Amino acid sequence: MIDRIDMIRERLTTSLSPASLDITDDSHQHIGHAGAANGGGHFTVHIVAAAFAGQSLIQRHRLIYNALGDAMQNEIHALSIKAYTPSEAES
Repeated sequence: MIDRIDMIRERLTTSLSPASLDITDDSHQHIGHAGAANGGGHFTVHIVAAAFAGQSLIQRHRLIYNALGDAMQNEIHALSIKAYTPSEAES
């Protein structure tokens, strides 16, 4: 069975071809939280992708949510996102 971090990595890589991608499982910090009780995990994603060029913060988040698809309903309860273009990441 593929773990959640691998699933997130696979979906974001396939959809956005990131130059850099770091995913952290923060679920242990939310034990007892309603989302944790339902089995959904808490994750932080730091992603650098050319696909974000010219996109607002909301548009970038939508690209990520679309890439994750149904996992946002089942596997992921909360997602903290840091999304940058390559030039933003350099500065």
